[in-house]
This record gives sequence, C-alpha cells and structure tokens, in this order.
Amino acid sequence: MTFKILIVDDEAHARTNLRLALAPLAEWEVAGECPSAASARDFLQANEVDLILLDVQMPQESGLEMARSLSQRELPPLIVFATAHRGHALDAFDVHALDYIVKPVSEPRLHQAIARAQVLLEQRATYARALRQFTDPAPGFWSELIVRSVGRMDRVALKDVRWIETAGNYVELHLAHHTLMHRTTLTELVKYLDPDEFLRIHRRILVRRDQVLGLRQIQERTDVVALRCGHQLPISESYWAAVKSALSGRNVAPP
Repeated sequence: MTFKILIVDDEAHARTNLRLALAPLAEWEVAGECPSAASARDFLQANEVDLILLDVQMPQESGLEMARSLSQRELPPLIVFATAHRGHALDAFDVHALDYIVKPVSEPRLHQAIARAQVLLEQRATYARALRQFTDPAPGFWSELIVRSVGRMDRVALKDVRWIETAGNYVELHLAHHTLMHRTTLTELVKYLDPDEFLRIHRRILVRRDQVLGLRQIQERTDVVALRCGHQLPISESYWAAVKSALSGRNVAPP
C-alpha cells in the first residue's frame, strides 16, 4: 500500500529538502508540493492525500488556520507541522496535529513522525471520529472519550474512569492502573457527562458515582468522598450540600 503526502511550504528550498528526506521511504509518495494554503486547498479539491507536511507561518493563511479547517472533514489528512518557529507547538496540538518538527528537519526525526502516521492511518476511522468529537460534539451524553497524545490515541470508556480532576488546560482521567491527560476543561467536559453517572464534589473534581464508597469525616467539619479504590477526595464548601444529599446514608468510618 502506498501512502500519499502533500508538502505545503512557502519556501521552495524547504519543500525540496522535505521531498529529498522522504525519498528513502518506499511506502510513501509525494503527491504534490504547494507554496501556500490557497494552492493546497485547490490541490486537495482534486486529490486525496493521507498526510500533509505543513509550515506554520505562510502569507495570507497560516498553516494553523488551514489545519483547523481541514479537521472538519469526515476523513481529514494527518497533519505534521515542519516549521522554523518553536512557539506554536501547543497551538499545533490544539488543531490535532500528529507531530511538530522544528527546522532544520533531520531525516531521522522526519522518518519518526512518518512512522507514527503510518500506524495511525490504519486507524483512520477512529481518528476522524476523534476530530468530530472535538469540533462537533454529538447530542446527548458520551459513553467514551478519544484521548490524543503524541503518536497515539486511546479510546477510554467512561465506565472505567474513577474520577476526573482539573490540571490546567487539561483534565486528568484516573483509571484503575494509570492516569491519562485529556485536552479540555472540566466545565466543557461536564456538559457531555451523564449526571446520573458522575457527581461533582469540587470545582476541580468529578467522581463516578458507582466508585463512591461513601462520605468520611477525617477532621471536625472536614469530610471527604471515599472511593472503593481507597482514594479520598476533598469536597468543596460550594458543593457540600449537593454531595451530602446525593450520598445520604452512605457514611463510612475512618480507616
């Protein structure tokens, strides 16, 4: 099977360097080279590609803007940014880039990114589903999350999540044996979680109801939610009344 790449960069020598670096990869074909986002759009109207090597800063339309619009497609191409600018890495992953390579691009580093792409292309349907979940969430409550990190995706069933906690611009998904970081806010995520399954006990914490053992007092006027796994999570004052009502009668003795 041959995979197709489109190179998009406003500098001719950069396009040439990328094409030469890709030459040893027998399973990959450079389908086209474009000097701008506009010309790349024209190319993509008539051609399908599996991956785009994309510069960030280009005239008229940036690579970030182009990647964001491409993510709306049902089967979007994978995006690997190749740029001289280090400062856009977080923005790149916000538009679901697979990788971010800083110029000058070394051949081993580029081949590493392409190898990741080849693995993910076998999961193209899952990748498209993940993008749609971020850009156009389906109505109703979710039963799973698609969690992206560099070079991989994890499908996480919400029934397996014990609790969720804010961590800056991410949330931590605490599972039985590991924790995953998911790029969203708790305020946004809670819109898609069934309140019959998850209970907010703190502005930073949601717990899965079936993981709750009960309330436990650890100090005078200080209660926590005790989980079946042994963890104890704090209850904030603003959520205390709702938690007390939801867990009425489920008090447990201190360990």
